[in-house]
Amino acid sequence: MTTDYDAAKPLSLAAIVESLLFVADAPVPVSQLAEAAECEVREIEAALRSLSDSYADRGVRLQRKASRVQLVTAPEVAPHIERFLGIPLSGKLSAAALETLAIIAYKQPITRPQIEAIRGVSSDGVLRTLISKGLIEEVGRLETVGHPVLFGTTFEFQQYFGINSLSDLPPLKIEENGQSAEAETEAAEGVDQASESNPPSEEELAVD
Repeated sequence: MTTDYDAAKPLSLAAIVESLLFVADAPVPVSQLAEAAECEVREIEAALRSLSDSYADRGVRLQRKASRVQLVTAPEVAPHIERFLGIPLSGKLSAAALETLAIIAYKQPITRPQIEAIRGVSSDGVLRTLISKGLIEEVGRLETVGHPVLFGTTFEFQQYFGINSLSDLPPLKIEENGQSAEAETEAAEGVDQASESNPPSEEELAVD
C-alpha cells in the first residue's frame, strides 16, 4: 500500500485554508491565502464562509478585520484556556476606558480631538491604556493641519469582546437629539464575565 502524499485523497480548499491559518502567527490577508493556495480570492472567500459555518458549534472561530483573517479560540472557552495555561483572568476595563473604546469602535477611524469632543474631557491617559492593552492602534493620519493620528480597533479588541468581525457589534443607539449614545453604548456588553471579579488597575482608575 502506497503512503505517498500524491496518492492521498486531495484536500478541499477549505481544509487547505484552515491549515494555512493554523500555522500563521498573525492575521493573514486574504490575498496571501489565495497566493499560497494557488487560487482566486473569490474561491478563498467561499472557503472562509464554509469554515465559518463549520465552526459554529466548535471550539475555534474565524476572526476577520477588513481583508485580514485569523483562526482563534471561541470566546466561550476563555476561562477554561486561562486555567489550563495557568494565566490570570483579564482585568476589567474602567468605565472611562469602555466609553472611549466604544466611541472608537463605532466612529473609527477617529482622532484624539474628535474623541475628546464627544467625551468632553481629556483622553490622553485612557488612550495610552487602551494602546498598552493592544485594544486600539494607529491606523493612519488625518490629512489636515498637524496630521493628527487616526485610531482604530485591533484584532485583540475583537477577541476581548468575543466578536468575529466589526459587523457583529450591536446596533448603535441613537438619542432623540440625533447624537449617538456614548457611555452606555452596547459595545461594552461583550466583556468576558470572568473579568468582573477583577478590579480595574491603578492605571485604569487614574484615567479621566
